Amino acid sequence: MTEIISTITRADLAEAVYNELGLSRNECANYVEMVLNEVISALERGESVKLSSFGSFSVRQKGRRVGRNPKTGEEVPILPRKVLVFRASHVLKAKINRGLAKTAGKPVGASGTPVAGDGA
Repeated sequence: MTEIISTITRADLAEAVYNELGLSRNECANYVEMVLNEVISALERGESVKLSSFGSFSVRQKGRRVGRNPKTGEEVPILPRKVLVFRASHVLKAKINRGLAKTAGKPVGASGTPVAGDGA
């Protein structure tokens, strides 16, 4: 069985702010946009963005290197570039992994949920 994974969009974030604060939907969408634009601007300037209990974003410079075409084995130069790096906080990691300790050592079914039994 495959697990259904949903994606949270900007509109979803704006809706969550709307539900929490009760401001107009347009105002909430603007606030979400302002926050995201500030994060983007900081990263463009080469600054790190740290969000407490969530994680940090940073831009890392990767140097020139030689790669290989997997089909032909031919060496291909890979040009220098910048990459975005996200590092989750310990708090976020703990929240994501909560519940895994409860099922540790127990048999797990195809859906990822524990199955009945004694675990042996």
